[in-house]
Amino acid sequence: MPDRLLLSGLAFYGRHGVLPAERDLGGRFVVDVEAALDLRPAGAHDDLAATVDYAALYEEVRAVMEGPPLRLIEAVAERIAARLLAAFPPLQAVTVRVHKPGAPLPGATFATIAAEVTRAREAPP
Repeated sequence: MPDRLLLSGLAFYGRHGVLPAERDLGGRFVVDVEAALDLRPAGAHDDLAATVDYAALYEEVRAVMEGPPLRLIEAVAERIAARLLAAFPPLQAVTVRVHKPGAPLPGATFATIAAEVTRAREAPP
């Protein structure tokens, strides 16, 4: 099982959604990221250059969450996963959960609605 860097409960204000009001008014989103990579070099040498900086991971997630709106949280999760794999070659795989705690479900009581994707780096041909 690969090692992981975990970023949990990253909160953002975004304008993602199908309904016009969601895109006009925006709302709160929460993102969790599990980034799979070998952490042994960083653990052995106590060197930031031997890992992926979690602040840089955060900035990539923020760019998607606060960037141009998408209609579906599935698309948001997919965009984050693709961006992280492209930006950080050491990552073997990522799991991204995008929570929409204020999703418009009239009459429903819930903690959150979420979409989760897991994407792995494609092996070279």
